[in-house]
Amino acid sequence: MIRAEDLQKRVPMAGRELEILKGINLEIKSGETVAIVGASGSGKSTLLGLLAGLDEASSGSVVIGETDLAALDEDGRAAFRAENVGFVFQSFQLLPALTALENVMLPLELKGQQDARQQAEHFLARVELGQRMDHYPRQLSGGEQQRVAIARAFASRPEILFADEPTGNLDSRTGDHIIELLFQLNQEHGTTLVLVTHDLKLADRCQRCLQLDGGELVA
Repeated sequence: MIRAEDLQKRVPMAGRELEILKGINLEIKSGETVAIVGASGSGKSTLLGLLAGLDEASSGSVVIGETDLAALDEDGRAAFRAENVGFVFQSFQLLPALTALENVMLPLELKGQQDARQQAEHFLARVELGQRMDHYPRQLSGGEQQRVAIARAFASRPEILFADEPTGNLDSRTGDHIIELLFQLNQEHGTTLVLVTHDLKLADRCQRCLQLDGGELVA
């Protein structure tokens, strides 16, 4: 499903280049659950962004299915993400002017799905927010906002779901609930799940862990 070869990321800093990722090679199978772990600054979120096509590598390649992301321009990568990829972020990334229902419907409507409302209602009910669909993000707790984000991610039925610290802003009890939801929906839909986390309970639930240290894949 995902293959990275000699993936490198360098950024200019103070007249020199800072090497964030150093020759990453990995493969992730379809339907697999994989955690990316490591200390702060080890390159976890940078790697996730490259695998998801949110950023461009300095060198190397990322291939998802049969698609080489390097062969696509920015618009092409955006279109590819819209069709194949879902995201859950630590900061939820909900639009404040839209209700929970409208936040989940929006990507479905952008894809032209005629049953956007029906699908959004279904997935909000699956994350136990059937009674809060008309609430705005400011009216929801952090855990409820993250559940909306999960419903939005899964409603598009992506082949791959990327999650960046999905329990990072939540208390442990709420985080446990979010973990259960992620893996329930992963199993129901056969979605490939790739996540960055400091949460050892979340990492332990994955089939495999990739450990980064100083921009290198060490285990």
